[in-house]
Amino acid sequence: MEVTKKSKAVALGKPATGQCLCGKVQFEIDVPARWAWHDHSPSSRRAHGAAYATYVGSWRKRFRITKGQTGITRFEDKATKTVRSFCARCGTPLTYERARSPHMVNIPRALFSGRTGRQPLYHIAIEELQEWAYTGEPLVPLKGFPGVVWQRSKKKRRSAEQDLFGLDRADI
Repeated sequence: MEVTKKSKAVALGKPATGQCLCGKVQFEIDVPARWAWHDHSPSSRRAHGAAYATYVGSWRKRFRITKGQTGITRFEDKATKTVRSFCARCGTPLTYERARSPHMVNIPRALFSGRTGRQPLYHIAIEELQEWAYTGEPLVPLKGFPGVVWQRSKKKRRSAEQDLFGLDRADI
């Protein structure tokens, strides 16, 4: 008698839910998401108005709009064969779709209220990383402004023996 192994079904947890800024559009995906990444490309940077966008990729059949389908507007970039969807009321970027991946839909990670089952491990277009983007340098609290931190300048501090013109006091 031959024993055949059955493949285990993927146990799906509670769906990950998300929404736009104003709440008019809401959606969910089955978890775990397919993958997650940071996109440093100029088009994602401009669409989000940020140094980079972090996306969660989901199979299209595992993505559902649960509220506000009619409140979604789309922008198609024929040159790159991509489509971006936005909330028509508040402008929140909702999805990013590529013709070369017709079975996938990519959703900004920040729109989810909880875990998606994937951590962003990949960086796309890292060569486009902007010099002004935060990359993990040490930050210190800004005195007098609770909750605000800043990155100290990399310039060397002047010693007490130097004046504003860089002359040592002995030279004066």
